[in-house]
Amino acid sequence: MGDSVREGRPNHSAPLPSRLFTAGADTKRVATALVFLPLLYVLTRHLPPVAFFALVSATVLLAQWELVCLFIEQHNRLQPTVAGFLGSLFLLVAMQWPMVLSIPMALLCIFIVLLCYHIGVSLTRRRHLSVFIVLFGIFYLSCTLGHLLWLRNQRDGALLVFFVLLVTWAGDTAAYYAGTTWGSRPLAPQLSPNKTREGLLGGLIVAPVIAWIGHLWFFPAVTLLDCLILGLLLTVLGLAGDLSESAMKRQAGVKDSGSLIPGHGGMLDRVDSLIFNVPAFYYYMAWLKGP
Repeated sequence: MGDSVREGRPNHSAPLPSRLFTAGADTKRVATALVFLPLLYVLTRHLPPVAFFALVSATVLLAQWELVCLFIEQHNRLQPTVAGFLGSLFLLVAMQWPMVLSIPMALLCIFIVLLCYHIGVSLTRRRHLSVFIVLFGIFYLSCTLGHLLWLRNQRDGALLVFFVLLVTWAGDTAAYYAGTTWGSRPLAPQLSPNKTREGLLGGLIVAPVIAWIGHLWFFPAVTLLDCLILGLLLTVLGLAGDLSESAMKRQAGVKDSGSLIPGHGGMLDRVDSLIFNVPAFYYYMAWLKGP
C-alpha cells in the first residue's frame, strides 16, 4: 500500500499520547503530501488530457527505471531501460489514443522491441533474465497504471481518478498511523515485518468512510453500499500491491526502491498500492455504470 503502510512498530511501553505524537511527527511525509496533492488535483481536473498523459507516463517510466535498478547492475542498465521505456510508451499511447495506435499494434511493437533487445542480449552474452524484467515492467506498470488514462477519458473522468487516489491513499495513511500507534501483531512478517494486522484494520475502517465523504463531496455516482465495497476492496488490493513490491525489494535486498519523494521513498514505493487498485476500480465502475 505504498510506503504509507510501512508501519514502524510502536513502543508499547510509552504512553498512548506519546505514541500518537510520534506517529504524527513525520513532517517530510506531510509536507510532501501537501505539495503534491494540490498539484495532482490541478493536473487531473483542470489541465487538458495530454498533461495528464504526461503525468502518468512520467510516473510509469520513473517506476520502471527503479524496477530496472532493483535487479540489473548499473553498467548494464541502459539497454533494458530504453527497451522498457519504448514498450511502455507504445502501450500508454495505445490506451490514450487508440485511433492513433491500436492495442494489437502496440503489442506488436512491444514484441519487436523485446525481440531486438533479446538479440542484443544474446550477442553480448548478458543474462537473459533482463529480458523478462523488461517485459514484466512493461505490463506490471504500464498496463495497470495505464487504466488511469481510461478512467480520465470517461465522463466525469477527473472525479473518477481523484476518487480512487483519495480512497487508496487515505486507507494507506490510516493503516500507517494505526500500525504505528497500536500495531503489535505482524501481518506478513516474511515479506514486510513492520506491517501489522492493526494497521490493516485501520485502513479497512477509514477507507469506506473516506469513500462515503467523497460521495457526499463530489461523487454522487456511487451509493453507500458502493462506498463500503470499494473502501474494503481498495484497501485489500492496495495491500496486495504493496506486498508484491515488498517481495521484489526483499529479493533485491533493499528497503526502498529509491529516494525520489521525501518521506515516501521511490516512485515505485508511492504507486505500488495503485497497481491493482486502478484496474479494479475501473472495471468495478464499468460493471456498475457501464463504459
